[in-house]
Amino acid sequence: MGIRSPDEAITAGEYARLANSLIEKIKNRGMNPIICGGSGLYYRAVVKGIIKEGKSDIRIRKRLEKEYSINGKNALWEKLFRVDPKYSNIVHPNNQKRLLRALEIFEITGEIPSEHYKKQNRLIKNNFDIFTVFLTFPLKDLEIRIRDRVRAMLQNGWVQEVIALKKEFQNIHLYPLDSIGYQQILDYLNHKLSYEKMVDKICLRTRQYARKQIQWFMNEPYDLKLNLSNDGNNILQIDKILKEWNNSI
Repeated sequence: MGIRSPDEAITAGEYARLANSLIEKIKNRGMNPIICGGSGLYYRAVVKGIIKEGKSDIRIRKRLEKEYSINGKNALWEKLFRVDPKYSNIVHPNNQKRLLRALEIFEITGEIPSEHYKKQNRLIKNNFDIFTVFLTFPLKDLEIRIRDRVRAMLQNGWVQEVIALKKEFQNIHLYPLDSIGYQQILDYLNHKLSYEKMVDKICLRTRQYARKQIQWFMNEPYDLKLNLSNDGNNILQIDKILKEWNNSI
C-alpha cells in the first residue's frame, strides 16, 4: 500500500517479486506471513510463479494512453484487430491495461502479441510452500457485506480521495481510477449520477467482480475451504484454520 505514485503502473510479475521479497524477510525472522487478497492473477503470480516479462517502454505506453483517452477504446481495439485478429478476440476494449500492453508489445518487438506470449512461457518460480484457505459466503450475506463495505469506504473519504487525485494529477491517466468504484465516483462528481445511484452502481460492479473471483478460485488448488456467514463464529473458524495448517506442516 502506498508504494507507488497513482500515475505509475505495476504488473502482476512485479507485484509477485515485491511480495516474495517480503515473504522471505518475514520467514527469515522466524515468522509465518499471512497473505490476504482477492485478485486471482496476482495470487497466481505469487503462488505459482511469474512469466518472464517482455520489454516495456514508458514513452510508447504514455502515447498509447493518450490515444486511448482522445480516440477512445474502440479505435485502439480496432488497431489491435488489424495487427493481431487472434489476440484481439480475447481482449475486451474495456480492458485498457491489457489492450495497451498488447499494442506496446507490438510496437517494441514488432511481434504480434499472440506470438510474443507463446515465447514468454518460462516460469520464474517461488521457493516456499503456501497453505491456501478459500473463504466463501452465501450470496445474500456477501451482498450485505459488499454494501456495508462500500458505504464504510465512502464515509471514510473515498469521494474526497478522488477529488484530491484529480486536482493533483490533472490530465494524467491514473491507474487507480481504473478500479471498481472510481469511475462511478467521477460520474457522481460530474453530476451524471446521484449519490445513491453511485452507491448502487459500485455495489453492482463489486458483486459482479466477486462472482468472477469465486469462479476463478474454484479452479485454483486450495488446502481448506470454509463456508462463512455474517453471523458465524470467527473464533471457531480461526481455530479450524490453525488446526488444518498445523496438520499440514
